Amino acid sequence: MGSLILHADGRHWDLIHVPGGGSRNPVAQERPAGNDCKIRMKGSETFKLAVRSLDESVREVLKAEGCSVGDVDWVVPHQANIRILEALSERVGISLERFVINIDRYGNTSAASIPMALDEAVRDGRIRKGNRLLLTAFGSGATWGSGLLTWEID
Repeated sequence: MGSLILHADGRHWDLIHVPGGGSRNPVAQERPAGNDCKIRMKGSETFKLAVRSLDESVREVLKAEGCSVGDVDWVVPHQANIRILEALSERVGISLERFVINIDRYGNTSAASIPMALDEAVRDGRIRKGNRLLLTAFGSGATWGSGLLTWEID
């Protein structure tokens, strides 16, 4: 199986959010004033929180499993932007070559980024049965987490 570490901290909601829509400000038939249904982000602050939070959750999940970074075959991260992945690689000490990266081809595909990267790496043969995978993501709200699993499919 494997461990999964999830976090959420609503105090940081304003770093990356959509002000319109939802139950607080439902969308009417007409277009909301001021483009309130478009994502708002404080880029620099979001970047710093994302890197710090991902680093902490990666360390938490490795500790929970009694593993080190050397036990990880592949990191399958959320593909928000390459700078976050480069900074995370440096902070946790896992070479960027061990990250499954496809943001250069597809951009930020939101919640689909980890499943897409995982599928691509399985199909092209990078991920094989017995590989230890570290999945990690950061998203709006602020929410983040990491999971460690062993791939069991041929």
